[in-house]
Amino acid sequence: MKVMKVRLKEKSYNIVVGNNIVRFFVDYLRKVNIGRHAIIVTTPVINRLWGKKLLGLLQRGGFNVRVEEVADTEKSKSTSTCLALLNRIANYGKSKKVFIIAFGGGVVGDLAGFAAAIYKRGVPYIQLPTTLISQVDSSIGGKVAIDLKVGKNLIGAFYQPRLVFSETTFLKTLPDKEIKNGFSEIIKYGIIKDKKFFKFLEDNVEKVLMLDKKVIQFVLERASQIKANVVQKDEFDKLSVRAILNYGHTIGHAIETASGYSKRYTHGMAISIGMIAANFISQRMGIISKSECSRIEDLLKRAGLPVRAKGIAPSKVYEAHLYDKKFTHGTNRFVLPVSIGRVKIVEGVSEALIKGAIQSVCRGGE
Repeated sequence: MKVMKVRLKEKSYNIVVGNNIVRFFVDYLRKVNIGRHAIIVTTPVINRLWGKKLLGLLQRGGFNVRVEEVADTEKSKSTSTCLALLNRIANYGKSKKVFIIAFGGGVVGDLAGFAAAIYKRGVPYIQLPTTLISQVDSSIGGKVAIDLKVGKNLIGAFYQPRLVFSETTFLKTLPDKEIKNGFSEIIKYGIIKDKKFFKFLEDNVEKVLMLDKKVIQFVLERASQIKANVVQKDEFDKLSVRAILNYGHTIGHAIETASGYSKRYTHGMAISIGMIAANFISQRMGIISKSECSRIEDLLKRAGLPVRAKGIAPSKVYEAHLYDKKFTHGTNRFVLPVSIGRVKIVEGVSEALIKGAIQSVCRGGE
């Protein structure tokens, strides 16, 4: 078991990572002292696989528990689903001091965290992530949100969890596609911050995909620590420090939106393509070498991730990217790699270059 801290003064919290550690979850929950009335937000699949065990742990620990299920799809991050969930929480939470446990992947974490942020102007919540992508990325940092039809995560808040508890055993029930989905964000960390970590991933692709116990423990620890280090320097994304975490996300989010949030292009897969688009821009601007771009593309391919999108119109991707939150005063902002382990933020990338990058990753999409 590894315990890391996200240091945000009075909002600091622990990230706990380990194998077969869920039995200690109640002990850590007691330490944060946020009440006895828990609302678990989860999906039908996670509830069927792990819900009974978690419910038993909490009830034996003296907690009152209510379980709320939402569909495991990006479409659950809608205003209608969020309001319906809030109404059910309100009906249960009458005269109670409640807290929320986000028990699932990134969709559940985003939705439950956002509900926690706005219900009664904020109630505590815990992140208990069950997918690789949520354990290494979305559960950490306090960005919570729901979507609008025109764009992803456009209604959101910065609202930190009180605890992130990553049990690697949960990953064993994931389909291969979900492991690859999380691998995308893991590779991102190596590119933006740690070339030695990137080399480790190159040398251990198969072991990551097979969830080798020692390798996946190290990968989760290192990825979580990188994100924690970035977040605690720039909690509210105001200093252009946290922005580096958005490498690949500008075009990646646009691909998700243009595809109608279909399961064909999950978040990690869209980000993989988005990183290739960012590399295209960076190489054309003379910022990164062709050989470094090739290393990145090769690793993404070896991880089983897409580097091109099929059946998506480039024009729709371009239109969707115009709603990106990183636009400031009408000027775009892209996170572009300088070399493996280092990126920079570039504003005002030309329309022609952006369209060229989108065309290069969406060939045959019209």
